[in-house]
Amino acid sequence: MPIPAVILVGADKGGVGKTTVSRTLLDYFAARKITARAFDTECPKGTLKRFHPGITEVVDVTSVPDQMKIFDTVESSGTQVTLIDIKAGLMTPTLEALRDIGFIDMTKRGDLAFAVFHILGPSIASLDEIAETSKFLLDARYFLVKNFINNTTFFDWDEGTYNSYFNKIPHAVEIVVPKLSEMACEKVEVSAVPFATFIADKTASGQPAGYSFVLRGYVRHWLNGVFAEYDRVRLTEILDSQDAKPRPSAKVAELSPQRASS
Repeated sequence: MPIPAVILVGADKGGVGKTTVSRTLLDYFAARKITARAFDTECPKGTLKRFHPGITEVVDVTSVPDQMKIFDTVESSGTQVTLIDIKAGLMTPTLEALRDIGFIDMTKRGDLAFAVFHILGPSIASLDEIAETSKFLLDARYFLVKNFINNTTFFDWDEGTYNSYFNKIPHAVEIVVPKLSEMACEKVEVSAVPFATFIADKTASGQPAGYSFVLRGYVRHWLNGVFAEYDRVRLTEILDSQDAKPRPSAKVAELSPQRASS
């Protein structure tokens, strides 16, 4: 039987594309018919809410009343996934709060599923972040994400340095978010709609948008690549009991020239 899942997306460094990854996750769950709600901790601006306003609430994750709003309702919300887009610098404090309120103990007992998407930056500081964060996550699914969408260039960690960090967290899994065409990325940003809505050539209100067939194609190809990574790491298994079978692959609908002219 599925159990409720909480997914944190964050890093202690800013500018690494946390919200972009959160947006792809919400599109992925929607494609898999998995219900989700989201909390945007970029208070009060709320970047994630701009793209997914219907399911996203802006909160201050350092505030106890807002923590109650999130975690007191995980099981009663009626959704399978609670996704939390963590503001830069608040990853470790949020994990400390989850430890203090007993949430991490609940995940150890199997009452809830818990996963962390740690978005890596291109510097050695990201490895230090991993060492700090991983100590909270011995019983959680821990994904280390290299996000190339923003033209990020990762330095090549030498084998000794790499092993000194990663051998301590053998349960961590690496995910790569590929590069997206700058023009396509910019157009989705300006349109302020989910990636899947842009591909479907719809506005936020569901009306025909008339987006470029070419740009929609680039976004579709890119998002299918992201979905393939999530399928590869069996992301949906965090919701399933141990005897559940993996679901079939999710894929964004193909575009046709006829749809491009609609």
